Amino acid sequence: MKNFLDGKYGRFVLPAVILQSVLMGGGFATGREIVEFGAKYGALGWLGGVGIFIGFTIMAILMFEFARKFKVFDYRLLLKELIGPLWFLFDIVYLLLAILIIAIMASATGEILNSTLGLNYWVGVVLIIVIVGILNFYGKGLIERFKTLGTLSLMLGYLLFATIVIASTWESALEVLRSGDTSFMPGKVSIFAVLWSGILYVGYNLAVYPAALFSIKRQISRKDAVIAGIVGGVLMTFPWFLTYFSLLGHYPSENVLGATVPWLMMLEGFPLIVIIIFGIVVGWTLIETASGMIHAFVDRLDSQMKDIANTSLTDLQKGGIAVGTLILAVILAQVGIIDLIAKGYTAMAYAMIAVFALPLLTIGVYKIFFQKETIKKDDANIVNK
Repeated sequence: MKNFLDGKYGRFVLPAVILQSVLMGGGFATGREIVEFGAKYGALGWLGGVGIFIGFTIMAILMFEFARKFKVFDYRLLLKELIGPLWFLFDIVYLLLAILIIAIMASATGEILNSTLGLNYWVGVVLIIVIVGILNFYGKGLIERFKTLGTLSLMLGYLLFATIVIASTWESALEVLRSGDTSFMPGKVSIFAVLWSGILYVGYNLAVYPAALFSIKRQISRKDAVIAGIVGGVLMTFPWFLTYFSLLGHYPSENVLGATVPWLMMLEGFPLIVIIIFGIVVGWTLIETASGMIHAFVDRLDSQMKDIANTSLTDLQKGGIAVGTLILAVILAQVGIIDLIAKGYTAMAYAMIAVFALPLLTIGVYKIFFQKETIKKDDANIVNK
């Protein structure tokens, strides 16, 4: 497994897999996210999806190449290289957004596991807190393997859900596209509004990017960063389109598009086993999202500890930080999924664009093309081999 991760898979695919696996929880799991940032525009929503693919791909390529070139493999080092003394602003936004995303997923998972598997709301939430704490206790090796296997399972699961929903509602979806129906939204829908919605979707999901930084150490050239970024764009957008076309077959139904968890409504009437699998898959998405985002934050703290006190966080401290963050998220989850996604995600999207996207698209691009690469002995030995 080690040689497999250290080869072409580790350089080209693993960073994209980590991005996609962390994105799943905050980006696709409930279906509510796709309603708010695309599907509510009906026949024009696909334009947002195209913009989302372009945005995800460009940001992934730039971050991978910036991290590879300047050897910054946790987000504190990356942001210090990118925006200097203002790096702490990203720290604040990242932690708030991480807690917000985990809160949404905790709330959704508790509700879904209760509806699908009959588990008490708090049993499901506590179980996931324990699993995420264990993953962060044992560190990146276990997380990499967990995500590699988990992402394949998640993609197969969502492919199954989308296939059965789309197959049963495809004619309705085609009719929405043929008629240009955007009736769920009041007034005339502009192309700019759809594209801007896609930009905001990319914006709040920028929080998942630092989760892949530790895996970029294997990349040795700009080609690696570009290929991994394109793979990342594809993996991150594919589930968006699956969910979008699933929702389109129910457009403009208030029962589905107005639901807290639209996927549950779309799967109503299908065999019970499908609903149970959905409950398991969504629980897994929360684990992947929470473990990935918290691992990036723990790496950041660990790096600072080494700088300040020349020591590292213990495994117990890492697990404790993970559990503490999750508990804060569970408290926030009581606000409700719809409000958290519609208002919280939009506010955090603007903040993340300001502190990460704009600096990377300006200062980052300049440094990538006009500043010398940081070279270490290990890198030179790898290239010579």
